[in-house]
Amino acid sequence: MLITIKKSILEKVPSFDVIALKMDVELKGSEEIKPLVEKIEKEIMEEYSLADVLNIPLIKESRDGYKAFGKDPSRYRLACESLLRRLVKGRGLYLINNLVDAGNVLSIMAKRSVAVLDYDKIEGDVEIRIGTEDDEYYGIGRGKINVADIPVYVDRNGPFGSTTSDTERTAITADTKTILLFIICFSEKQMEEHEQLAKDLFIKYANAKNIERMKVKKEC
Repeated sequence: MLITIKKSILEKVPSFDVIALKMDVELKGSEEIKPLVEKIEKEIMEEYSLADVLNIPLIKESRDGYKAFGKDPSRYRLACESLLRRLVKGRGLYLINNLVDAGNVLSIMAKRSVAVLDYDKIEGDVEIRIGTEDDEYYGIGRGKINVADIPVYVDRNGPFGSTTSDTERTAITADTKTILLFIICFSEKQMEEHEQLAKDLFIKYANAKNIERMKVKKEC
């Protein structure tokens, strides 16, 4: 699988990058990871206000990236900001399964949008490009959403993910054995640290094996 970040993104945010990890995993319930989720919920609620969230450096640079793409980040929020806002409001996270939960924990800890995708449902190579008005996109639990002017992940069958919401097509199910994990970076800050954090979380909570850092090409 070749993963390419298209010029449509890099012309507007030259530092945009993606950490892409492929790994074999074990799908389980949320029992093991639940104490960590509850700990992080408490820490975020105590540390931040809604106004504070906007000034977290990695959140701010992501919002600035959306503005560079021509998207209002307050109307179309990045997934990581939505998670943080939910915790600050005291609403807590939905516990889904260990894979989705670990992705949410990673996103909150790294302050970056994270996609946990079923690798076997992705067909062919992947392009990460700016979404258009013509992209038909149905977010998980959100129905049809507008992905124009935000980064979308596209295979031969069309968009299957974005920095705002993932789709049902590549969602984790009981049959998931291998995942493709995206950590979306609007700068190169802390990329190695967040890659290691991802590995640690999925090894501990999903018995991850055969972890491979996928090559991401930037289109010239």
